Formats: sequence, C-alpha cells, structure tokens
Amino acid sequence: MEDDQDDGVGESSAGTGHDLEAVYLAQGAKLWRSLVLFGGDREIASEAVAEAFAQALGRENKLKDPTAWVWRAAFKIAAGELKARRRFSPHMSDIAVIEAPEDLLDLQAALSRLTPHQREAVVLADYAGYTHADIAEIIGSTAGAVAVHVHRGRRRLRTLLEIRDG
Repeated sequence: MEDDQDDGVGESSAGTGHDLEAVYLAQGAKLWRSLVLFGGDREIASEAVAEAFAQALGRENKLKDPTAWVWRAAFKIAAGELKARRRFSPHMSDIAVIEAPEDLLDLQAALSRLTPHQREAVVLADYAGYTHADIAEIIGSTAGAVAVHVHRGRRRLRTLLEIRDG
C-alpha cells in the first residue's frame, strides 16, 4: 500500500520489541480464537498469528498502532490462506468436531455461511469487542461499511441459528 496511514505503518519511535511482546501477551490468544471463528481452521489461525507478528517485528519502528496492525495483518493472512487452500466450507475437520462443544460447532458452521466481510466484522465486534471505528481501522474500511456488515451478519446468523434450533 502506498498510504502508510491505511495500513497502520508510519514513522514512530514508540514501536519496540517490548511493545510487540506486550501486544502478543495481551492480544495473541484472543486474536487466535477470533481467527479460528473466522476461518474454522486452527492451523491457519496459528500460521496467521505467527506470520502477522513476524511481519510486525520487521516493521516495529514504523508501526503507529501495533495492535491494530497485527489484527489487520492476521485477518488478511488468514483470508488469503483460506482462499488459496479453497478449503473453507461449512463442515469442520474431524479433530475440531471432537474437541469443540456442539454450540460452538453450530456457531462456526453458521459463521462459515456469512460473507467473508460479514464474518470478519461480526467476529471482531461480538467476540473481540471492537467498536465499528476500530474494526474499520483493522480491516481497512469505513465505520459505516462495518456497521452494515455487522448488522447483516448478525441478522443472517440469527436466521441460520434459528433454523438449527428447529
């Protein structure tokens, strides 16, 4: 990207390894769980978190907001990997089915039926607890577009989960 503000990169003296370590300790597990909900794949979530933090280390002195940058990078990496593997489907792997409670499986299956933008916005809003403005910064969108994705995604989830409850 040409515009440094759009991707959270710019001149900053605040970015240090200690800042990224603090971001990892505060956000790493939550980011990983959000990516599992987003993509339904633990391996992709692990790879995306690791790659996002590795890339952040290479840019640490230029990151204005390391937290937002890492979340955005991790979601982009996961989305790219899901697309490349062409394996995102409403069905989870056997390992995930064995390890996850039924309610989580229903939610994950319903999430998989949303558009990628809706899924990302709903996970960031409802699971990670970000505001629409924060989500817009993370995913490189506008707060208005995020609000639409969250609204439509929630409405679709309600419909999908009601169908499952019969």
